[in-house]
Amino acid sequence: MNQQATPQPMTCRPRKLSARATPYVFALYMATIMAFLMSLVITAANAGIETDYLSNVLHAYKLAMPVAFLCILVVRPIVVKLVALTVHPHR
Repeated sequence: MNQQATPQPMTCRPRKLSARATPYVFALYMATIMAFLMSLVITAANAGIETDYLSNVLHAYKLAMPVAFLCILVVRPIVVKLVALTVHPHR
């Protein structure tokens, strides 16, 4: 008997990084969000919301994002220890 294998549909499973990448992925997401929000607020406070507001925000973001990423990488271990000292581990 000659049976042909039926083609299996391709499943689209998202690829995930290993658990070792957790601190870096956390820092990337946190820096991306916080740098953008802070760029919005600081630009509005310093220059106001005018016609070139979004352009000014994006210009500030180009500097803020990498700085925030590096700062989060440095500060995260300190924050983890501070939380461990101040929060009871059990409910």
